[in-house]
Amino acid sequence: MRIRLLSLVIAAVLTAATSLNIQAEEPVTKAFINGEGPGWVSLGKDDFTKVNSNDDTWTFHENGLIECTGKPVSVTRSVKEYTNFELVCQWRHLKNAGNSGIFVWTIPSSLEKLAGPGLPQGIEVQVLDLGYKEQYEKGGNRKADWFTCHGDVFPVGAAKMKPFPPTAPNGTRSFPTKELSKGTGEWNHYYVRAINGEVRLWVNGEEVSGGTGCTPATGFLCLESEGSPIEFRGLKIRELP
Repeated sequence: MRIRLLSLVIAAVLTAATSLNIQAEEPVTKAFINGEGPGWVSLGKDDFTKVNSNDDTWTFHENGLIECTGKPVSVTRSVKEYTNFELVCQWRHLKNAGNSGIFVWTIPSSLEKLAGPGLPQGIEVQVLDLGYKEQYEKGGNRKADWFTCHGDVFPVGAAKMKPFPPTAPNGTRSFPTKELSKGTGEWNHYYVRAINGEVRLWVNGEEVSGGTGCTPATGFLCLESEGSPIEFRGLKIRELP
């Protein structure tokens, strides 16, 4: 009886230890959020307006799919401005080395100046295909050490941000702590949390990059058309106090 009791105690201790080890190894930054629950709303055609794209650059479908031809280099912006919010979406590039992005706080005056092809100023969450780095280096004996293809977050133009480490060599971009994005034709999941001048990005369920001290800390949400076809889906937002 004593032997059996001792065995049970040892088994319980080992089970507890294993459980603790699993919990210790589990990253606290995991947050695979799909925009389900109170406060979340889907964003579609009626939530965006044309800036400097062509009429056929963006196609919004009723099932939540957003198609972009990539031409011209331009953006479509949200009808309203946002300050504190959570955003989720999926995206996939349809051609190798595709380029795109999401502006979470876009400076209104920079949008007003876009009479032709171009991009605005604000805080950008990068959306790059994995082949972009290889193509960049092949394009002219240069090293792609100032960007990554896995979720850089950085200020553009007059915008400012103190990036979370690791950072680009010049200190302006927040580089991802892990390389988690998938390649051409595969869906990637982004969860962005933008609160009180701080922006954080989760790629496929894990937090990887971001920054604080952002200015502006309010503005339009923009989707980028940047030379290559891309699709978005499941774009949802939840405004916060």
